[in-house]
Amino acid sequence: MNDKIKLKVCGMRDPENILQVAELHPDYMGFIFYPKSKRFVGSEFKVPDQLSKRIKRVGVFVNESTDKIINLANLHKLDFIQLHGDEPMNQCAELRHNDLGVIKAFSIDERSDFLRVIQYKEVVDYFLFDTKSKSYGGTGTVFDWKLLQHYNQDVPFFLSGGLSSANVHDAMSLGKMNLHAFDINSGVELSPGLKAVDKIKELNIILNS
Repeated sequence: MNDKIKLKVCGMRDPENILQVAELHPDYMGFIFYPKSKRFVGSEFKVPDQLSKRIKRVGVFVNESTDKIINLANLHKLDFIQLHGDEPMNQCAELRHNDLGVIKAFSIDERSDFLRVIQYKEVVDYFLFDTKSKSYGGTGTVFDWKLLQHYNQDVPFFLSGGLSSANVHDAMSLGKMNLHAFDINSGVELSPGLKAVDKIKELNIILNS
C-alpha cells in the first residue's frame, strides 16, 4: 500500500556510531530508554547536536510514566514515542495531545488477537509488530509474517523482529499490506547498541533496488 518502505534503525546510543548511521539517511532512529534493555542509552546519554532533523527521533519506553516520557522527549527533542509495554489507550492519547507521535508495539504469535490491536487505532500514528517473547523488547527473531493477514491494515505499521539483508527482500513482499517501515536492530549489529554500517548499506541497496 506504500510506494517506498521507510527504514528505522533502533537501539542506537554511541554518538560516533549514531552519526555514521545518520550518513546513510534512515528515516527514523530509535533510542531505548528502558533500563532492562541491553541497548539502554544510560543516564548520561545525549543525542548528538549534529543529527539531521530529517531523521525522526524515536524514544522507546516500556511501562513508563507519562510525565517522565514527556520530560525525556523534551530533553532529547524526540519526534515519536514507541511504547513497547502494556500501556493503556489513554496514555497514548495523552502523549499525542502533547504533540508527540505514537508508535504502539504489539508482540505477535499464532495466538495473537488483532482485535486488541485495533482498539488503539484512534490514539496512535503507527503500530509496530514484533516477535512475541517472555520479556519486553525485541527478540532478534522473525515471526510468521502470514499472521499479519489477520490485521485489517487500517493503521500503517512498522515491521520488526530479526530483519537483515538476508530476509528483508522477502519482507518487501508485504508492501501490499499497510507496511510503513522496517525496524532493524540486532540484525545489523556488531554488539548491542553498536551498528555495522556496512550491513545497513547493504540493506539500503536492497530497499532502493
